[in-house]
Amino acid sequence: MAQDPDLSEYLIAPDPGAARLTRAVTGRDQSGEEVSLRVVEERPLTIFLNRQEIVTAMTIGDHPEYLALGFLRNQGMLRAGEEITGTDYDAELETVVVRTARETDYEAKLQRKVRTSGCAVGTVFGDMMEGLEQVRLPATEVRTSWLYALSAKINRTPSLYLEAGAIHGTVLCQGDRPLVYMEDVGRHNAVDKIAGWMLSEGVGASDKILYTTGRLTSEMVIKCALMGIPALVSRSGFTAWGVEIARQVGLTLVGRLKGRRFVCLSGEERLIRDADPASVAEEPRRAGRKGAA
Repeated sequence: MAQDPDLSEYLIAPDPGAARLTRAVTGRDQSGEEVSLRVVEERPLTIFLNRQEIVTAMTIGDHPEYLALGFLRNQGMLRAGEEITGTDYDAELETVVVRTARETDYEAKLQRKVRTSGCAVGTVFGDMMEGLEQVRLPATEVRTSWLYALSAKINRTPSLYLEAGAIHGTVLCQGDRPLVYMEDVGRHNAVDKIAGWMLSEGVGASDKILYTTGRLTSEMVIKCALMGIPALVSRSGFTAWGVEIARQVGLTLVGRLKGRRFVCLSGEERLIRDADPASVAEEPRRAGRKGAA
């Protein structure tokens, strides 16, 4: 599949050529021939909330401030309207300290943690379902013409995935426009970067769509719902619990979006079928981007 070099629609686009994100490694192939390829870097980032160490995440290292803000927001450790007085990143110590006007102490919450199914071993602190009963997602329409356009644009965007693989992408979209494209070794990190950007820039969620290259798991659905985004879309498939939670909170869940094909397992009432699938080109069998696991 040809790449589209036009990134003008993006507010933040991937930077697959950034030297710090990959390194060249040599090895030998099945025939014993020497090969050189670029592999994704993985480095720790320790997140503090005021004076308390919260977690050390394995990440590719870009947008550390957004990752820290989004992680804390999605864990419920930053409240709605929270006054954030500073976000300080130290590249040498590989730490981010998020400072708030409010005194914080999450010692009890940190004792209750759940390992998620995300790559790079995601962690959710406290009750995973906490706060979902208050979620009221807007009845914003989602046009199928947008889904087809987004799929075509995103899959042609030069990315770290296409450069080196072994990574997940998440894209914040509005209508048929991709806005912010984040990548990381774990899809939970990529979503947290999106959440951190939205929090930092004061961007609303009611008219947005979240696109991910990974599975539509319970963690992905919960994060999307708590962020207030009414639609979650993926090239990949579903987990049963992810579908169950999406139906509970009324989130539109669309998976297996490839070429003209997709499946909606929740929130069908938001879909406006304004595009004839027969008019959409099928995706080539050997498309450059495959459904991420």
